[in-house]
Amino acid sequence: MDQKSKRGRIIFHVDMNSFYASVEVAYNPDLQGKPLAIAGNVEERRGIVVTSSYEARTKGVKTTMPVWEAKKYCPELLVMPPNFPLYRETSLQIFTLLESYTPIVQPVSIDEGYLDITDDCGNRSPIAIAKEIQERIHKEIGIPCSIGIAPNKFLAKMASEMKKPLGITILRKRELDAMLWPLDVGEMHGVGKKTKEKLHELKIKTIRDLAHANPVQLEMKLGINGKRLYDRANGRDDRPVDPNAIDEFKSVGNSTTFPEDLVDNQRINVALTNLSDSVAKRMDKKGVLSFNIQLTIKYNDRTTVTRSRKLENPVSQSGDILEAARHLLEKHWSGQPIRLLGVTGQQLVDRNEATVQLDLFSFEADSKRVNLQNTIGSIRAKYGESSLLKGNQFGRDGSHKLRDEKRRGTSLDRDFLWNYKNKKE
Repeated sequence: MDQKSKRGRIIFHVDMNSFYASVEVAYNPDLQGKPLAIAGNVEERRGIVVTSSYEARTKGVKTTMPVWEAKKYCPELLVMPPNFPLYRETSLQIFTLLESYTPIVQPVSIDEGYLDITDDCGNRSPIAIAKEIQERIHKEIGIPCSIGIAPNKFLAKMASEMKKPLGITILRKRELDAMLWPLDVGEMHGVGKKTKEKLHELKIKTIRDLAHANPVQLEMKLGINGKRLYDRANGRDDRPVDPNAIDEFKSVGNSTTFPEDLVDNQRINVALTNLSDSVAKRMDKKGVLSFNIQLTIKYNDRTTVTRSRKLENPVSQSGDILEAARHLLEKHWSGQPIRLLGVTGQQLVDRNEATVQLDLFSFEADSKRVNLQNTIGSIRAKYGESSLLKGNQFGRDGSHKLRDEKRRGTSLDRDFLWNYKNKKE
């Protein structure tokens, strides 16, 4: 048994505190100590708070709260629009600093990531390294962070949530009873609103209840996620900290070959809409979001053109996928008859692990659209895909069947590489 096996893994989860607001304060010291909120629209009537400083939070300001309501709790609240380029630049500085401690760094969003320092401690204690990282990020970049230290990723993530801002928390497996199990099951990483409701139906209210539940019953109720949550609640998580994880997600896509070559804009639009719906449904089942939408066009002379569009924020809704696909078609279609079209979501991130960076300028509209599209998806799942088709999904003859129903489209799943170093440039 090697030394690493004897002492077990040492995993850090480093989580920036109130990241957007903290970046603004770092670059404008006059904001220090003041209640600050970042909102997509600073108007009281339409704006939604996406993040706020801890000074604002102590006054009752919360994420997703309308600006007008936030100002009721905190009349002196300063509201600012987001500065995405600045946030991305700051994030890259942070991850560059983290990589100076170990090459085993896995970013999971713009403001959080995992480190495996098992083989990089030297003669120093993990707590000393964590304190140095925290102090350096705060002093050199101006951003406060919390760090969780544990033998695996799940426990490290839970630990980093236990003390904010500027907290450092160690969570060992032998401390689950005292530190983890008393928490409400809704506070557990990976448990969303719907999963919490299902767990409550099983009389599971705390993480302790989950850890002592019947794993077979959980799997029957929640599928494979039930077994996963049971293991997590008992402190089991063997996932590695993988710097290449961002490269290894598979793409999700569909293509369709037409019975006759298409040149008609309306029929092409019908096909794109159907393909986007199909991709969105498969992404939802996989629990992923996409940072890049790819369009494949094969002409009647068998020439194939593939183009993609990188997105500011990850998407999974059919409307967002369709918008990107239409943009690519308008830009790259030569006008030749089309034999095949394909739509693919690439550069995928796990919905449960990655923090989605909301499009702050359309937060309210996005929320309504997500609810509407989820409802439409549920109806189609129950009554068939011909239910609630949009007007542009029908051809001029009233038919929506632009492809052979026996050949529902070819999966374009394939491995791809997304080099994080190149992404930082």
